[in-house]
Amino acid sequence: MTTLKAVRGTRDLLPSETALWNRIEATARAVFARYNFGEIRTPIFEDTALFSRSVGEETDIVSKEMYTWEDRARAQSEKTQSLTLRPENTAGVVRAYIEHQLGETGLLQKLFYIGPQFRRERPQKGRYRQFSQIGAEVIGPPSAGSESPLRDAEVLEMLATFLDELGITGWILELNSVGSAADRARYNEVLRTALDLVVSGMCADCQRRAVTNPLRVLDCKVPADQPIIATLPVIADSLDEASRVHFAAVTAALDAAGVPYTLNHRLVRGLDYYTRTTFEFTHGGLGAQNALLGGGRYDGLSEAIGGPKAPGIGFAMGEDRLVLTLAALNQGAAPPQVDAFIAPLGESLNPAALTLARELRRAGLRIELGEGSFRLKKSFEAADKTARNIVILGEDELQSGILTVKTFATGAQTKVPRPELAVFLKQ
Repeated sequence: MTTLKAVRGTRDLLPSETALWNRIEATARAVFARYNFGEIRTPIFEDTALFSRSVGEETDIVSKEMYTWEDRARAQSEKTQSLTLRPENTAGVVRAYIEHQLGETGLLQKLFYIGPQFRRERPQKGRYRQFSQIGAEVIGPPSAGSESPLRDAEVLEMLATFLDELGITGWILELNSVGSAADRARYNEVLRTALDLVVSGMCADCQRRAVTNPLRVLDCKVPADQPIIATLPVIADSLDEASRVHFAAVTAALDAAGVPYTLNHRLVRGLDYYTRTTFEFTHGGLGAQNALLGGGRYDGLSEAIGGPKAPGIGFAMGEDRLVLTLAALNQGAAPPQVDAFIAPLGESLNPAALTLARELRRAGLRIELGEGSFRLKKSFEAADKTARNIVILGEDELQSGILTVKTFATGAQTKVPRPELAVFLKQ
């Protein structure tokens, strides 16, 4: 019989690894809460049209990487629907914003999510076909201030705070403006003209993009194409006055808050819905693929999928990238030890051991419960691998109410009255 394994591009996260993932997610929840973000949970699959209309038909995500299938009609009168596992979550959040008429509150909606995304790309270090993202969106009607450059700066300042509190040092914030839809159209024509002279020497993907969507050429990661890309016109020269003023206000707010950044005029991000501010946080500990997270403004996305005018800005970060960065910085989390291992001396004491474990767990302690059939040596060996202390529960201890506790770090063995045990183990 063939041994079944996880599908290529997916993986299991075992308890020795999930401690660090939980730390990342707990830090995100704590930081985002201070900025008044609330959690949203959207379905992991959506109507395919949501992604083709928002992300863009000519992006690699839509053209190459989506997991899509036809949902067969159950009756002849029903239409077959094309469904897709979400490759990103911004489109789903904006769809939910529209569907639930969140804009009618007149308030900014500050929403965050944590969950799996799916892309059929080539598995590599830090990239999987099922991967977990943490992201957030700030979206709302213009009357709520959703177009303000202050929203951009606040999101970027929040991300700087998150990375600092997570213990990731040495990050770099790269910043650019891709302007309005009109700016992008103008720049696309300038770029198309420039590419006509050089694109024959570029990769096949760039030759295709030069015709269908020239801006995507700037996303190319082929090393041989980078010297050519470096000679192309920059989008900053195609911005109108409103876009220039908006971007200047974003950088001024970051300067005032003391958030460092680097201007990167080639940064356009990989999705068609971005407008004006785009950004990436990078880190040298990840090698060539150095992006920790990224995002940007998407002022026309709601209208593109049939909703009201609702400017917004958001970001997404892959948790795998954060885990790799923390490991490179020697910030990996060891599996937490339990506070105590309870060792009953005989099977007849198993019920009493469970009762004691229940008391201690209700006091907030992490407890591992042994088994009375174990020899004491085996209990000590198991406890030494998992716990800070071992609590011996024999007939004498049960009758007297005085427990024997050995602390592994010091080797000390202490007699502790049962009412005082929880306090002792918390030390």
